[in-house]
Amino acid sequence: MPVNAVRIAWRVTLLNFRAQLEYRTEFLLMIAIGAIWQVSVIVFATVLLTRFTGMGGWDSSEVLLIPATRMLAHGLFVLVLGRVHLIGRQIQEGRIDVYLVRPMPVHRQVQLAFFPTNAIGDLTVAAGLMAGALSRSDLDWTAGRISYLIAAILGGMLLEAALFTAVASASLRFPAADYWGRWLEELLGTFGSYPLNVLPKAVGGFLTFGLPLAFVAYFPAAVLTGHGHDTGVPYWLAAASPLLGVVAYLGARLLWRWSLRHYSGVNG
Repeated sequence: MPVNAVRIAWRVTLLNFRAQLEYRTEFLLMIAIGAIWQVSVIVFATVLLTRFTGMGGWDSSEVLLIPATRMLAHGLFVLVLGRVHLIGRQIQEGRIDVYLVRPMPVHRQVQLAFFPTNAIGDLTVAAGLMAGALSRSDLDWTAGRISYLIAAILGGMLLEAALFTAVASASLRFPAADYWGRWLEELLGTFGSYPLNVLPKAVGGFLTFGLPLAFVAYFPAAVLTGHGHDTGVPYWLAAASPLLGVVAYLGARLLWRWSLRHYSGVNG
């Protein structure tokens, strides 16, 4: 992205943030909603730490690293790229057609539509969960492990963005595909916090090769905690999870551009 485009995007983001601050009560309420939305993960972590010593051969502190990584990746996705969720609705309302006549890429216009205040709540809960996971961990957090964890979080963010960008691309052709995004969000929230080896092999295989949820947090956490050879895939593939996120997102953006070129309007 050119420097001037970055400067414009930053200024628009600041203006959107200031606009949200004009309504302080709503601003704080949206942060609270973002945090409350993650209450199921908080309950899961609490039950895990107080009632169980582990799960699927992982001890409780190791399992806790999975939802912490997933939630940080998800919170960053919501903050940076999460407006991609809106594309299906905007297509149905015909607003994408308006974006097409403006001198700015459509994808960027969607991302600059508003500031996602709820992401602050998401990230607050995620940071607290990660702090708890790291404080209970017996791992030696060397510079290499810390660097890999950061790369895994960023890779998870990009992988989630890639999945929802693919749904948005499908919505350009089939507006009803917006409902796939809701289904995808449910799957991420339901299965993203567990070691996948506790699930039936068919389900684990689908969440690895069909819908690559395992690469968001499970595989990176397995590599960090020494379970990388027990994931059911080659160790190098599990370790390459952050890179897969980058490749998947670049591929999804290419798919978006191709789909946009073939977009013929909400009425066909």
